[in-house]
Amino acid sequence: MITPATPASAPAAPPIAPPGASPSRLRNGELRAMVAKVLVDNAGTDLTPRTIAHTLNRSSGAVGNACKVLADRGQAQAGATTPLTYRATATTASAAAPATVAVPVLAPRLRPLRPRTPAPAPAAAPAPSGTAGTTTGLEAAVTGPVMRPNGTEYHPRLLSGMPDVTALRRLREAGVAALMYGPPGTGKTSVIEAAFPDCLTVQGDGDTVVVDFVGDYTKTPDGEFVFVHGPLVRAMREGVPLFIDDATLIPPTVLAVVYPAMDGRRQIVIKANGGEVVDAAPGFYVIAGHNPGVHGAVLSDALSSRFSVQVQVSSDYELADQLGVDKKAVRVARNLATRQEKGEVGWAPQLRELLAFKKIAAVLGTEAAAGNLVGIAPEEDRATVAAVVRDAFGRTVAPLALGARITTTP
Repeated sequence: MITPATPASAPAAPPIAPPGASPSRLRNGELRAMVAKVLVDNAGTDLTPRTIAHTLNRSSGAVGNACKVLADRGQAQAGATTPLTYRATATTASAAAPATVAVPVLAPRLRPLRPRTPAPAPAAAPAPSGTAGTTTGLEAAVTGPVMRPNGTEYHPRLLSGMPDVTALRRLREAGVAALMYGPPGTGKTSVIEAAFPDCLTVQGDGDTVVVDFVGDYTKTPDGEFVFVHGPLVRAMREGVPLFIDDATLIPPTVLAVVYPAMDGRRQIVIKANGGEVVDAAPGFYVIAGHNPGVHGAVLSDALSSRFSVQVQVSSDYELADQLGVDKKAVRVARNLATRQEKGEVGWAPQLRELLAFKKIAAVLGTEAAAGNLVGIAPEEDRATVAAVVRDAFGRTVAPLALGARITTTP
């Protein structure tokens, strides 16, 4: 299970975790320095990322990324490709200099022996809200409603045989980016916030620019300009998820700033801040939302290829029943959703509209709430929606509108 990043308390790199223990959170660049130290201590020996990861008790993927960065900078040399190996160069020591941790020297080309008896399992961390039991390397399945950051409950739905919240958390552990798509109001944001309450969000639209991701200069009260990092940089450094809402409304040239952080590089360069290099900490993850029916939403090939998992999100009408929404309103929504699938209408109430119906009915009455369903429908679908509402509620209702002026009797 991935834990949120904690601020560093000392300039020195943290000690290497003993085998079987959960490794501590590293600051930006520290893992790279630790990897360089292993390469220097084993100069002349080709080491695989897996061997280095075993020594440091770190993720093979993270170590592989660190090795690639060192090689790209000329601070390590890539060797054999099957399996991929790395060795120290004359400049590797400079990359290892900042590290103060003691890294054990490897016995060249020796494979560590497996213990005959299994090592004791590490103590399980407290389960987050909505989870139960312990994990065996995977996020434990939730067993009930999950609290969102705004204090409302999210009721998980099944995704590939497991709760959707659990599935998304496991995808994060595996480093598989996910795209959630479906009409507005179906609960895409709700499930993402329930799965990742620590996520940072970029709200996308046609006016979103690069600085909305990486940050920009701002003027301080004393008149100086300082660079304030944006949500992409903060998520990368803190090792938390980045949620790009309405990602397909963002111009592709702008969205491209995220791609280097998502692929094997896990790194971006901020040209506006003097070429600052930002590396992604363990736990960084990108998840996005897409509304296919919204004008201007374009799922480009470049964007689609970055999200290996794409999950369709539709309204849970059974949940609307369970939450006490008027059954006639739910019947209207189901009827229109069926017509929408057949191409007869372009709009149907989603869970968001049904929950709003419940609130409006409590304040203004059921007839007003039914009239509002007609009023919020697109103009081209309004006649069909009015007919479906009339059939469900047994009477004709009109969209909400102001009536005659209230007069005061003398």
